Amino acid sequence: MNPILHITQHEQWEQAKFVGTYRGDTLELEGFIHCSTPTQVIKVANDLFPKQKGLILLCIDSEKVQPDIRYEGVEGGEIFPHIYGALNIDAVFKVIDFEPGEDGLFTLPEEI
Repeated sequence: MNPILHITQHEQWEQAKFVGTYRGDTLELEGFIHCSTPTQVIKVANDLFPKQKGLILLCIDSEKVQPDIRYEGVEGGEIFPHIYGALNIDAVFKVIDFEPGEDGLFTLPEEI
């Protein structure tokens, strides 16, 4: 298994479970769902979500994702996984509460 990770709000995931697919905030706007590898997720969380509460981390089995996954470069040259379509929820093998520490920053959960 080649896991990829996605940070989202708990409420969005609950809605996705009801519908059967997850669309995230960016699928309609950018055409894909932003994801990270386990080595990238903490930098992403601390850059984009500092001090935010109510987040969860979706652990996704990339081999079970039905839409295309493309590993694409962003500014700075790093390559990130992007899911080009609605994520089938059965590809999510674990959901982890993802809260910042007292300093407002995130650390990698032990489960990863």
